Amino acid sequence: MHVYFMSICGTGMGNAALLLRDLGHRISGADENTYPPMSDRLAEAGVEVMTGYDAERLAKLNPDLVVVGNVNTRGNPEIEWLLDERRIPYASLPQVLSELVLKPRRNIVVTGTHGKTTTTSLTAWLLCNNGFDPGYLVGGVPRDLPTGAKVGSLQHPFVIEGDEYDSAFFDKRSKFIHYLPHILILNNLEFDHADIYRDLKDVQRSFQHLLKIVPRSGYVLANGDDHHVRELLNFKWTPVIIVGAGENCDLRIVDFTESPQGSSFKLFWKGQLWSEVRWHLWGLYNARNVAMAALAAGLSMDPENPTRLLLDSLQDFKGVKKRQEVVFEDSRRVLINDFAHHPSAIRQTLESMRQRYQGKRITLCFEARSNTACRNVLESEFEAAFGTADHIHLGAVYRPDRYAEDERIDLPGIASRLGPRAHAYRSNGELADGLLASLQEDPDQVVCFFSNGSFDGIPSRVAASLETAGVQ
Repeated sequence: MHVYFMSICGTGMGNAALLLRDLGHRISGADENTYPPMSDRLAEAGVEVMTGYDAERLAKLNPDLVVVGNVNTRGNPEIEWLLDERRIPYASLPQVLSELVLKPRRNIVVTGTHGKTTTTSLTAWLLCNNGFDPGYLVGGVPRDLPTGAKVGSLQHPFVIEGDEYDSAFFDKRSKFIHYLPHILILNNLEFDHADIYRDLKDVQRSFQHLLKIVPRSGYVLANGDDHHVRELLNFKWTPVIIVGAGENCDLRIVDFTESPQGSSFKLFWKGQLWSEVRWHLWGLYNARNVAMAALAAGLSMDPENPTRLLLDSLQDFKGVKKRQEVVFEDSRRVLINDFAHHPSAIRQTLESMRQRYQGKRITLCFEARSNTACRNVLESEFEAAFGTADHIHLGAVYRPDRYAEDERIDLPGIASRLGPRAHAYRSNGELADGLLASLQEDPDQVVCFFSNGSFDGIPSRVAASLETAGVQ
């Protein structure tokens, strides 16, 4: 079958395209802009990638199916042609994954407001290192797995990141509704995606729909430390296993500590020690990601005794690109690139950095880019999270014209309220200049760049400037 992907250079779409190619389908696609690394990976795999959208070109290609990304909307010439002509069937990416990849598998679906990409990578990594050949689809760039997507053996689990965002312009259900979970990880739950959800209750409602389709032969692994998650667990049709640091958890995280070298903790399964973990990642939230991943993989190996799963390989796990990724370090300065773009994720990351880098000033650089971060719905929460840093540099709102002024986050206002340690800039380029001046005046800083996008390449630019200048 010839499958054509719109927005093929996105991480999720590109990885899914490669999955279908590995299943024997002919793949082609287009994107507004073709950009690496995904464009390079697709080219290496022999996938034809075209720049821009062209209805006449699509008609000549005449694929058997068009996969429509959730960023593609009415007004796109290819969508308008598909709707007018009705010659070629079209579907959302989650629907295609369900029909062509997930239907014959026992799927591990990883959900939650934060940590999905890391937990998905961890689950696949642990299965691989315990003799399994899992399939997986990671919504980022894993540093440990050979690729972001793999078909794997049909007899082994498929691990997939379950996003609560909508599926397509014609299907406003959350993506994860399509993913046929056998084991569902529900890691945490907060208000996010302000462009499609009204409030936290609206988000919870979508997760309630998901919980209704986990079979009685499967499992729900729920974060017992999150009261928003616990509110959803009043059902009896599927076994629920509680994971967290609390005393009432079935799988419990105990004695968590962290240092500049990493962190350590113990996992207790129903009161018995399973393993002591020492690894190179930080934060209690990452310890919870490990616990969820280990239990999901362990249940896939042996539902009666999941602790048969060996966790030794965790000491070699490096994580996912742009998740606390160190991009520069010398004896006085550290630059870290991080994907966190929600107030609570930023706050938890900064708290962890305080423990790891005692004696250094903690500096936050933030780009408002997501639909939630660019709005003022969580402005007070962002201000409180930013305020835990010693130095605060706030960049420009990404594409501010998308939001009415009275709906847009007021970053200059936040900076003014936080006082002289905070600065708001008209552009990310100005932020880079201000940060470099600050690092020259006070080199003993740990700088963390927070954005769910490129931050206009500022982390790499600052790192290159420091490399050139050397230790001050």
